[in-house]
Amino acid sequence: MTAFLLHHLVSESAARAPGAPAVRHGGDQLSYADLDAQSCAVAHALAELGVRRGDRVALYAPKSLGAVTALYGILKAGATYVPIDAASPAPRLAAIVDQCRPRCIVTTADRRDRVDAQLLARAGVAAILSVDDAEPFADLPVARLALADALATFPASDPAVPAVDHDLAYVLFTSGSTGTPKGVMLSHLNALTFVRWAVDTFDIASSDRLSNHAPFTFDLSVLDLYAAAQAGACVTLIPEASAMFPTRLAELVERERLTVWYSVPSVLTLLLTRGALAERRLDSLRWVLFAGEVFPTKYLRRLMQALPHARFANLYGPTETNVITWYEVPPLPEDRTEPIPIGQACRNTDCIVLASTGEVVARPGEEGLLYARGSTVMQGYYGRPEESAQAFVPNPLAAGRDERLYCTGDWVTLDGDGNFLYLGRRDHMVKTGGYRVELGEIETALYAHPVVREAAAIPVPDDVLGNRIVAVVVADGLTEAELRQHCAARLPRYMVPERIEFRDALPRTATDKVDRSALASLMAVVGGVE
Repeated sequence: MTAFLLHHLVSESAARAPGAPAVRHGGDQLSYADLDAQSCAVAHALAELGVRRGDRVALYAPKSLGAVTALYGILKAGATYVPIDAASPAPRLAAIVDQCRPRCIVTTADRRDRVDAQLLARAGVAAILSVDDAEPFADLPVARLALADALATFPASDPAVPAVDHDLAYVLFTSGSTGTPKGVMLSHLNALTFVRWAVDTFDIASSDRLSNHAPFTFDLSVLDLYAAAQAGACVTLIPEASAMFPTRLAELVERERLTVWYSVPSVLTLLLTRGALAERRLDSLRWVLFAGEVFPTKYLRRLMQALPHARFANLYGPTETNVITWYEVPPLPEDRTEPIPIGQACRNTDCIVLASTGEVVARPGEEGLLYARGSTVMQGYYGRPEESAQAFVPNPLAAGRDERLYCTGDWVTLDGDGNFLYLGRRDHMVKTGGYRVELGEIETALYAHPVVREAAAIPVPDDVLGNRIVAVVVADGLTEAELRQHCAARLPRYMVPERIEFRDALPRTATDKVDRSALASLMAVVGGVE
């Protein structure tokens, strides 16, 4: 049978090679037979807890073998998984849970202080599946079950829940311009179209070992998990504790004999500059893939020189489309400084550039907004029909048909070889450390402090992270440390401004809007972030 749902990939690999390693973490591993059987048990357990086809299940736990088992169990139950950053502060958790209203939350005991009765009651949550121990949740008025008990109690047979490939597989919440995260809805077909392309393009086989550096909340994890599952390969989960320590990462690549690496460029830059790569045997790597931000050419060239046996590829696409273009990087001349292209459209994906006049851009040097069509494009934003509609425009090349194009919001042009060149964002959304950040969400958090009168979040270009975030604030009697602590209680770590400048007033344009260009110039003059 040809897989048309994501969890079919595990079942098929288990049938082909049941003893092959599927997932590794911290030296422990699950075979494909174990992962298939255990995820079936989780699916039955979720059904017992009241989860039905089409329900959402929040995955609020650190990466682990149990978390991957739960993820596939959610899919086998016919439900949709909603990963939430395990380090998210309580207000962000609440904002996501309030929007998606999950039937169940999969979590761990050490998150008990953030998963409280008020949150569960407000969002209509009926059950908690604990990856480690259900006892800390005993006082909550919902059904509770520990993963170990689920595996011991429920059958390891396929629950055979009816589903089609247009059903939602997962919802990834990104930064929202209104200060509230918004959920990108992706179907099984959306993911599988990309996964099949990736397996074929990078020739991923059962002998491969893929890295999983990205958190499950980040769309890079889709390639890591599901390309490995389709090929019957092994994916190694990189613990959050090691994710930003380059020497540990280099050691892990060597120890696990990883063959395919996928991460944001800033992580690879840290590996290059601080990972002591020359001291490691890394000849197992055959593909180094990167996405999420611009890779500074000077660092990319040095990394390619340090890993001459590997091939390198730049993958591009927003969460709403996963990857839609790619570019295999050739040897880079020493005098090259300009960024590399984002390449050409992936198989079964069409990318169209429209000028501000609405005309199609087809000649090198002309600029326009990049639009995408194809079966990787999202179904919309969860519970936000108006914003979903605004993300699409009619396809001017589809006369007589009601077809839509997704607007990426990115300005591009074409080079002489037909490759797209990324020029920048249309709006105030930026990338930092590979994460997509809407500056408006940071400003909303800043304004939430009672003494903040004015606030602006400004991106400062940085070779390693893409951008560092500086906040410029008008407030009396407030220290930088106090305001940073205030932000940390409302935002993920990567969105908390690295420096906060206090001013008597913010510069304004003639229309009385905050003059962001003047602020950006000021931050550049004063030196950005240390």
